[in-house]
Amino acid sequence: MVKVTKVKSGSLYEEKESYSRVVAVDNWVFVSNTAGRNYKTREMSPDPVEQAKQCFHNIEGALASVGATLADVVRSRVVIPNVADAPSVMAFVGEKFRGIDPCSPVTCPPLGGPDFRVEIEVTAYKGVGAAGSEYINISL
Repeated sequence: MVKVTKVKSGSLYEEKESYSRVVAVDNWVFVSNTAGRNYKTREMSPDPVEQAKQCFHNIEGALASVGATLADVVRSRVVIPNVADAPSVMAFVGEKFRGIDPCSPVTCPPLGGPDFRVEIEVTAYKGVGAAGSEYINISL
């Protein structure tokens, strides 16, 4: 039997737009696109790196709610609407994912308003962080 867990974080948009912060299907964990907003205070820094830090705080809490960690992330998607913010945001993202090395597309489309400087979405598989990885270098 497949076990499905849907986690709500209390965001007004989760109810309004009918989505979950996290959907876990057995060991697979899908975390919705996550903004750099402090969901308790509703505040959001205008600084893109501070928003990225808050994104990771939110994501790590979401992963923990179903027994996963950042080390279990196998894919991330980073959205940075202002291409000028990309180097500083991605330097921070690179540090957070150092040694985890998920697949990670980065795009620069517009987001839901001028206050949103970064959003991050992740997919994880529980236990991957403890499994170790084989690295293969190829030439394309």
